[in-house]
Amino acid sequence: MRQNDNFSPIHFYATAPYTCSYLPECTARSQVALTKVVETPGLLPPETELNPDLAAAYCALLVQHGFRRSGTFIYRPHCDDCHACVPVRLPVGRFVPNRSQRRTMQRHAGLAARICPPTFSEEHFLLYQRYLHARHPQSGMDEDSREQYQQFLLQSPVDTSLVEFREGGTLRMIAVIDKLVDGFSSVYTFFDPDLAHASLGTYAVLWQVDVCRQARLPYLYLGYWIKESRKMAYKTRFRPIEGYHREGFWREIAPSESV
Repeated sequence: MRQNDNFSPIHFYATAPYTCSYLPECTARSQVALTKVVETPGLLPPETELNPDLAAAYCALLVQHGFRRSGTFIYRPHCDDCHACVPVRLPVGRFVPNRSQRRTMQRHAGLAARICPPTFSEEHFLLYQRYLHARHPQSGMDEDSREQYQQFLLQSPVDTSLVEFREGGTLRMIAVIDKLVDGFSSVYTFFDPDLAHASLGTYAVLWQVDVCRQARLPYLYLGYWIKESRKMAYKTRFRPIEGYHREGFWREIAPSESV
């Protein structure tokens, strides 16, 4: 993205290389949007937080250009020799669930959803830990502390909600979503790992599609899709799905491109 008048208060910084979370044999870098100087340990330099006063206004514009929010940071992949990460979004007005997705909706019709503010809950955190230990063992994330959990999912400069999904009072899933001017961004979802084959993640996306439609917002942003990553294959099962081209425009991803 070129820095122009639309982004004049924002500066962009490329991080140092680090091991890719999705393709372990690769080295990754990120481009981070920033507007003020803060002290941040780790890979990022001191000046890496998006000013909360500007974040709400600019987050949607950045997401429209392939960025993603993680805590108070807004970033996108900026790798030297790899373009595997494709930002994807679902035009909800054109989406029609397939047979499998309709079965998933019926299977989980008994789930009760409750929208909550992004505040800490020990019950939520324990489910998050169980999910990471089952789905991402030895990734580093499975050792996240309560503070790291809060930094990752609860600290947000934009309009963020947690959605609880319960079955008979039992917590089954949490979805973290941002409301933007042109849609919702699905930030992160974690669920009961004992129900790994229940398609809860798919149900969470279908639920968010309905929320977008009710709010008359055109898009559900689903983060990044990597063709070579089996964990991300579910995203292209929602049709039509659009990918952000690095030349600066969104286009539909054909089914033949996703297999």
